[in-house]
Amino acid sequence: MKFNIDQVASLARLNLKPEEKPKLEKDLEAILDYIRNLEKLDTKNVEPTSHVLDLKNVCRRDEAASSDAATKALEHAPHADGRFFKVPKIIQKD
Repeated sequence: MKFNIDQVASLARLNLKPEEKPKLEKDLEAILDYIRNLEKLDTKNVEPTSHVLDLKNVCRRDEAASSDAATKALEHAPHADGRFFKVPKIIQKD
């Protein structure tokens, strides 16, 4: 199958410079050759899949745990008020 590189570039919305066309044509031809080789493979006994590897969603259990991270963070704050960081006022009301 032969293709027109100008038509392919137009469909892909690519503005190619004349010196870019031969390389793109060569690269696209190599890709199409690879696909033609794949089409020759016997895949009758291969189960359809969406991914090469058998992926599984591995999640940890969502368990509540106590933590003193907030307390430790507040210990290092220059100013704190109870459970909150205290910062200088930067917005003033008119």
